[in-house]
Amino acid sequence: MGIPTMAEMQASGTTPDVLFWVGCAGSFDQRAQKITRAFALILQKAGIRFAILGSEENCTGDPARRAGNEFLFQMMAYNNIQTLNNYGVTRIVTACPHCFNTLRNEYPALGGHYEVMHHSTFIQELIDQGRIRVSGGTFIGKKITYHDSCYLGRANDVYEAPRKVLEALDVALVEMKRCRSNGLCCGAGGAQMFKEEEPGSTRVNWERTAEALSTGASVIAAACPFCNTMLTDGVKKNEKEESVAVYDIAELVAASLNDTI
Repeated sequence: MGIPTMAEMQASGTTPDVLFWVGCAGSFDQRAQKITRAFALILQKAGIRFAILGSEENCTGDPARRAGNEFLFQMMAYNNIQTLNNYGVTRIVTACPHCFNTLRNEYPALGGHYEVMHHSTFIQELIDQGRIRVSGGTFIGKKITYHDSCYLGRANDVYEAPRKVLEALDVALVEMKRCRSNGLCCGAGGAQMFKEEEPGSTRVNWERTAEALSTGASVIAAACPFCNTMLTDGVKKNEKEESVAVYDIAELVAASLNDTI
């Protein structure tokens, strides 16, 4: 896609408006890579001058801290902070709520002070500013339900931005019974993504997906690569792949782009 790295920009004597922090899922998971490309396309269409760290980007350390390995978290965080500060980074946008929460709320204590935005908020601002236009797009009139990510919602009170983005798409937004501050976790938070659940009667992602399916929506919108994975697994478990799709809001917007200024 011709996206420059911070090193390339520095070598050319230019600086980006914002650093796009891709995250581990967005870099290595084949499904999440589609979300990364969709958001990068939006940034390019809007004329945003942005860069990535590329091979210099490491995991924020979120899973290590959630799993109880504080030493590993701080080691990873200090390495990232040194890289970011060396490049003089001030603004960061990321499509992962886990990266967003860690960079925004936990890095300052270790010397990493940045303006950090989640891509849902960034996209909403681009729409509000008229930098991108999505009305009358691909998903107009479709019944869509939105799943609140724990690290975006309860942890950071970001509830309105993703919903305003969906409203701009002219979709029929239907809420699940448990939503916003009462939303149910997808089952991946707190490093649960990388381990099996404790014994129980059902899996968390199965129960959450059942709630989404009960709305009758043909699209489940998410704003987190981990949530996307867990909800997709739930849809497959219910054998609804032919009738229900799980998309990140960036993918919905990218597919609906019809004009820019």
